[in-house]
Amino acid sequence: MAITQPEHVSRYEHGTRTAQFHVCTRCGVVPLVTSTIDGHLYAVVNANTFDDTARSRLAPAAVSFDGETEAVRLARRKPRWIADVRIPPNRNNL
Repeated sequence: MAITQPEHVSRYEHGTRTAQFHVCTRCGVVPLVTSTIDGHLYAVVNANTFDDTARSRLAPAAVSFDGETEAVRLARRKPRWIADVRIPPNRNNL
């Protein structure tokens, strides 16, 4: 995944502040979400932002995170998100 114009990306955090949503300031799409877990940067990408992705390969599912503690939330993300993500220094505003 490449963000070709990082100057058009801003970060947003919900109330729990356990993740940063990287939002396109032009269209409002969130292509990437990052979270620091045990001192490492993890990420998840929005498959809906991929070019030429067959919708039949995506399996939407209803979820609810109501009542989830911070510890449970981070433990849930750790095995499912991309581990040890590195954002190049010239992409500081991602």
